[in-house]
Amino acid sequence: MPKLTKKDEGVATEIVDDDGEVVRDESTALRPVYAPLGANELTKGTKAEYRKVNVPAHRFAPLKEHWMTLYEPVTKQMKVDMRMNLKLKKVELKTTDKTEDEGALQKCADFVQAFLLGFEVQDAVALLRLDDLYLECFEVKDVKTLRGEHMSRGIGRLAGKNGKTKFTIENATRTRIVIADQHIRILGSFQNIKVARDAICSLILGSPPGKVYSRLRAVTARLAERF
Repeated sequence: MPKLTKKDEGVATEIVDDDGEVVRDESTALRPVYAPLGANELTKGTKAEYRKVNVPAHRFAPLKEHWMTLYEPVTKQMKVDMRMNLKLKKVELKTTDKTEDEGALQKCADFVQAFLLGFEVQDAVALLRLDDLYLECFEVKDVKTLRGEHMSRGIGRLAGKNGKTKFTIENATRTRIVIADQHIRILGSFQNIKVARDAICSLILGSPPGKVYSRLRAVTARLAERF
């Protein structure tokens, strides 16, 4: 039976048979141990990625006014370059060598898009910090075709007196809602968006707010028990 002899400790080993002949010489030199690559090393040398976000004409003034509050979390927290292209009317985003999060560029694009859709900066910045937040947009006509005074009354039911109905849905479902003419935008987690959307659709279809409130209480109670 072949015997294993150490020719040089930690450098090489020889397998010798009974006659003393070397059958196989295997190198077992100590392998160098390297620390795992960090995020910066993994992204070093790769091409920069770009995103462009269209700016509607009516949102240019708010964008200029809140530019620094948008610029700082994108560049300092997410380490993504951002600039405003006045000629193309777009906000341009680009990754850098210091960008650590792979999804940072998409998060920043969603953050800017949320602000341009009408959300407050302090609400939209949650998109940078949390992974399970989404934006959903739809119109009143997607639920039911309303015209003239019926459309006005439908939007009035959504907002409520002094915005009471909208605030109630937001607080019950932990979402943020923007009603801009016939456009409805919801910011929140997937499950909470579904609950808020169902409540809004019921209001559009003509359900009284009291009935929607009671249904919201039942649904949110079930969600609270689940989590």
